[in-house]
Amino acid sequence: MIDTHAHLDALEDPAAAVSRARAAGVERIVSIGCGVASTRATVAIADTEPGVSVAAGVHPHQAGDGESIDELAGLADGRLVAIGEIGLDFFRDYAPRDDQRRMFIEQLELAEQVGLPVIVHSRAAEQETAELLSDFRGSVVLHCFSSPALLPVALERGYYVSFAGNVTYPKAPELREAAQAVPAERLLAETDCPYLAPQPVRGKRNEPAFVVHTVAALAEARREDAAELAQRIDANASAAFGLA
Repeated sequence: MIDTHAHLDALEDPAAAVSRARAAGVERIVSIGCGVASTRATVAIADTEPGVSVAAGVHPHQAGDGESIDELAGLADGRLVAIGEIGLDFFRDYAPRDDQRRMFIEQLELAEQVGLPVIVHSRAAEQETAELLSDFRGSVVLHCFSSPALLPVALERGYYVSFAGNVTYPKAPELREAAQAVPAERLLAETDCPYLAPQPVRGKRNEPAFVVHTVAALAEARREDAAELAQRIDANASAAFGLA
């Protein structure tokens, strides 16, 4: 099993969390560096933890912070499996929208230059996200999918759709309906830890081991066997991120 989106550098004890993940059957983790400092920390974790891969990007919340895309890419030269998470967040609006758009476009261009997929964060910005992605020629992962309005675009363009712990929440039937519509070969699962702990462990600090609950909820929604779905998601992640 794989957790396709974790923020290991945000956990108090990443090594212990990775150990608990392995004990739960989660053997691979894609850990996300958000900005230069976070990417440095994430690379350091991956250097000591087999099975941990690194993605890096400037989060839309950081778009006005002066982060250097060139420095970010150089930090993990040859180590990155994706550029991300990147995108637009018009719900929080922690950064000016023009800065978010500019940073998103620049990182899409970087991903094309280096031949990597992108991990996209989109909140309250579905239309602009779809428009800015329209000319991108690489693979796209819609992370922590929570925008059913983006689903028709995702299905039409063949994007990967990744579900996090919020798909398990009782008040999120629209996410489970979306999960039913995603083709088997485009489905992913993640924790987005330390955020969004799944319903069975809600209230706890999320960690990669808990992705098993998200996979179980997806399997129930899709009326599939959980173990078989976990294998399918693992294969999808290998294809999406070029994992060995």
